[in-house]
Amino acid sequence: MKNKNFTKIIAVFLVIAIALVIFIFIYKNNKPNSQNNNVNINTEVEGNKQDLIYFSITPGQKVSGLTTFVGSVKNAYFFEANILVNVLDANKNVLKSGHANATTDWMTTEPVSFEGNIDFSGLPKGPAYIEIHNDNASGLPENDKNILIPIIIE
Repeated sequence: MKNKNFTKIIAVFLVIAIALVIFIFIYKNNKPNSQNNNVNINTEVEGNKQDLIYFSITPGQKVSGLTTFVGSVKNAYFFEANILVNVLDANKNVLKSGHANATTDWMTTEPVSFEGNIDFSGLPKGPAYIEIHNDNASGLPENDKNILIPIIIE
């Protein structure tokens, strides 16, 4: 009788031990990896950052859907009151091209305010950039200027 009880106790402990090992294995494999969930994005503005006076979407901000923005830049980014505002992926490839319109006199090297919208719907989620790019009417690469603001698309 003692052997049967002892065998039952061992069997129960084995079942519990196996269940515990399975639980730990499943939990460990499904547990979110904090390194992957905390996207390490550079929050440093890049490019001709000295030309940026203000932009309502801040570096490292999480964005989604249709988003309205306002900003101000100096040093002649506009042509016919137009400025290019694009969305780039983490490798700085264009995901979406867009533009904004000047809301103050654009024919100056002084700061010019602008406003526009970006629709982030359908874009790949993760680190990206908003690129404020001069509307370079000459098409000459040496006249290109841009400001890159890092963001996170949700």
